[in-house]
Amino acid sequence: MAKHDNADGGSGNAAAELLGTRLGYLLKHAQLRLAEHIGPALAPFGLDARELAVLAVLAGDRPLSQLEAAQRLGIDRTTMVALLDALEGKEFVQRRRSEHDRRRNTVELTEHGHRTRAAAEQAREAAEREFLAPLDRTATAQLVHALRTLTRTP
Repeated sequence: MAKHDNADGGSGNAAAELLGTRLGYLLKHAQLRLAEHIGPALAPFGLDARELAVLAVLAGDRPLSQLEAAQRLGIDRTTMVALLDALEGKEFVQRRRSEHDRRRNTVELTEHGHRTRAAAEQAREAAEREFLAPLDRTATAQLVHALRTLTRTP
């Protein structure tokens, strides 16, 4: 019997089929496969997906405080500080004292950050299209709609 065969003589297909019905397994592995596309697409920009998400949140029409940015991303303050430290070190963002409240910092993109975010977003979108290529437009739209519905906060 081959190493991967089950006691019943199967080749592990039953286990794969069972796991393939579990939502957590499917979501985790879909995310891992998506990361395999997006990671290399963002590497030339010196960014990872989390850092690009921070840049996207900060690209709004007004500077945000570190806390506001963390809340919009759904991450804790400590993680946000670490992300901003890295992005500041790459000269993508700058921190400043708030003009309205000297006790807090605001964060905004530098010109370099704006240019890099725009180019990196195009690369991310292309990587997502590549990942989603096995699905037609209708299935892609349904997947995105379903995930938005599931991730909405109550």
